[in-house]
Amino acid sequence: MALTFALDPRIGPGLRDGVLALWADVSNAGGAVGFVPPVMVDDIRPEWVKHLAAMSDGRTRLLVGYDEEGAVAATVFITYNTHRLMRHWVWLYTVMVHPSHQGKGYGRDLMAAAEEAVRGFGGIDAIRLTCRGGTGVDRFYASCGYKEVGRVPGAIRVAPGDDRDDIVMLLPLQ
Repeated sequence: MALTFALDPRIGPGLRDGVLALWADVSNAGGAVGFVPPVMVDDIRPEWVKHLAAMSDGRTRLLVGYDEEGAVAATVFITYNTHRLMRHWVWLYTVMVHPSHQGKGYGRDLMAAAEEAVRGFGGIDAIRLTCRGGTGVDRFYASCGYKEVGRVPGAIRVAPGDDRDDIVMLLPLQ
């Protein structure tokens, strides 16, 4: 069964709870989405609030993938670049697919839906994202058409003695 995607869905308690639960489940399954397990929903809530503020200001948009039961199964935050010389590309943040849906092609579907959404924004020539080295997710993004354009060795400290590269990837839209 395929996901149903919604760009800029109505924000309410159901969406909030769904995104927070997804974020915690992905983090606790080892996903590189800004936290290190173990993590609780209350640990993530301040980041959700920051994203809500950015969405309210029009700086960020939310793309949500719903499963066949209507539950939040995938998300990505699409953030406009505010620098006047870099407004022709956007960032993808917190790309997530629920661990129970891994292996179903939903990650590829999410990336395709994000690309399609961004192509509709007008004036955007590329999508950038960063990912944590050592997870293999850079190979996934490469399979979706993204190219590695930069790497900062040891920029992400997961734990004392466990530093990972910060990998910058780009998808040109032209």
